[in-house]
Amino acid sequence: MAGRKGLAIQLTVIFGALLLAILYFVLGSAYRGGFGPGTFINGVYCTGKSVEQVNEELKERFGKDSFSVWDAYGRSYVIAFSAVGIEIDYTSQLEDIQAGQNPFLWIMNLVDFRYRELLPQIRPDAGLLEKELAACGIYEDNRKSEDVEILREECYVLRDGMQDVLDEAAVMQTVKDSLQAGVTEIDVSACYADLPYTQDMLETLALWKKVEAFQTCGIVYDMGDGLVELTPDIVSDWILIKENGDFLLDENGELMLREEGIEEFLDALCEEYDTYGRPHVFHATRGEEVTVEGGTYGSEIDRAAEAAYLKQAFMDKVEEVHIPSYTREAYVRGRDDIGDTYVEVDMTQQKLYYYENGQLFLETDVVTGNTGRRMGTPEGVNYIYSMQRNRTLRGPGYATFVKYWMPVKGNVGLHDASWRKEFGGEIYKTNGSHGCVNVPSDIMPKLYERLEVGVPVVMFY
Repeated sequence: MAGRKGLAIQLTVIFGALLLAILYFVLGSAYRGGFGPGTFINGVYCTGKSVEQVNEELKERFGKDSFSVWDAYGRSYVIAFSAVGIEIDYTSQLEDIQAGQNPFLWIMNLVDFRYRELLPQIRPDAGLLEKELAACGIYEDNRKSEDVEILREECYVLRDGMQDVLDEAAVMQTVKDSLQAGVTEIDVSACYADLPYTQDMLETLALWKKVEAFQTCGIVYDMGDGLVELTPDIVSDWILIKENGDFLLDENGELMLREEGIEEFLDALCEEYDTYGRPHVFHATRGEEVTVEGGTYGSEIDRAAEAAYLKQAFMDKVEEVHIPSYTREAYVRGRDDIGDTYVEVDMTQQKLYYYENGQLFLETDVVTGNTGRRMGTPEGVNYIYSMQRNRTLRGPGYATFVKYWMPVKGNVGLHDASWRKEFGGEIYKTNGSHGCVNVPSDIMPKLYERLEVGVPVVMFY
């Protein structure tokens, strides 16, 4: 009995094993026409699918219909796949993968799932590709003159058509190789090459080094409210040239200085920064812009001194920040030379204001020149050129003692007026001064204490 039971178990085991073997080989046979279990390609589940089916799914997933070619300057040129006969295809790669899978070892895929990434095989038509590359503009945009020239633009520049020339054959090969590797963003910046120079070109390059060195200047003018750098577009005008535009060289083959160019630069500098003798536009405390003509205040560049300095410093290749010499120098250098510390005398309103570092420090009524007797205080932007204590002011028919005296133009100035009890209003029209600005005696010491020689005094009606 026991023997029969053991035989039944053995037969059951043999039958089960035979059934599993049959099932294993049936499944193996099923995978012979497709990919084995656990196969993923580019994220596509391929188990049981044919090469053709997977190829179509991968083409849809690829999703591109063009490629881009990038030059060394960051410009891109887009070419459609259809224009160069490209059809996306993974067939041969898929066939290789399938051929490497033994359908009767399919169980191994369940142990080790197969994840693969493939790039498509992109094979353009060579003739069409060459035509499209020529038509897309990349060669035209990168075309150079294949010559070496010194040109005058804002300054002298070198146009060198022999360096970094785009090699069309190299571009063609790079694009083909990249496409066949599945790359659709193609960088051809490595396809540039330098061409050999002729002897004439080498001579032009040697001359260019001299021009470049000549028009490179290290002098910077400090004009108070800003810097004026002697840039190549300025200095290039200092090179002496012939009537035909060629450079004039000395006996040593060196460039020559055109001194008139320095004079022209100084003309422009003075035109912009000289303020002496010119109208000043001033923002009055009463809230309006006034144009004040005349006066003794302002800066004036010493042109002769600057011309001599520039000629020598430029030839010596001096590099420095330079403050110009002045025949007259304002309290504040620059185009807005009144600055933020000044005395304002509004003769219409008979007011004096003193601003210090942009803040109103003092305000007072005053009495200016008697307009009824044609002694009106003259308009102008002047400056305090002297400060004196206990002075007797003299003029036709008068001698007046003052404790504080600050002249601003000739015998016109600011002083205390102890004899006056009232200031402001319209006193100046009939009982004004001989031309000076009369300041209350209790205010004048405060003003005198804060001011110094050179401070501008803006006087206007």
